[in-house]
Amino acid sequence: MGEIDAVASAAGSVPWRPLGELTADDIRGGLEGKAVSQIELVRQGARHLPAHASYTLVTGIPAREPLLTGSVAALVNGAVEAFVRAAAIELPGRQRINAVSPTVFEESLDAYGDTFAGCDAVPVARAANASVKSIEGHRTGQIFLVEQ
Repeated sequence: MGEIDAVASAAGSVPWRPLGELTADDIRGGLEGKAVSQIELVRQGARHLPAHASYTLVTGIPAREPLLTGSVAALVNGAVEAFVRAAAIELPGRQRINAVSPTVFEESLDAYGDTFAGCDAVPVARAANASVKSIEGHRTGQIFLVEQ
């Protein structure tokens, strides 16, 4: 396969439940599923990828916009964004790290019902372009917002 120049993650799941119904396992699951998994990707990659490698993680609008039933989503997205800013000054060599943080995707609006009421949806292609900017650009420690 050769040398890996970039790693991009769009993985992660979180529970969407009312605060009063959340369990400690829900919170741990959200942290593991979206935050720890992406952080671990970078932590392990930092030792094995070349000095010029880049990491692109994914967050989302709950990091900056409160959404009903989205408290765990807010927690983990905010954690990933804080990690990106902090890791950017600690990665070895010239390794870079950024995150792409979209609002809701047009293609998934039906699945979410009114969870994202009032949020302007964007096409997935816009998030893909932000990922290209992260991977092929030269900035680090950035959160690339994908909004209208």
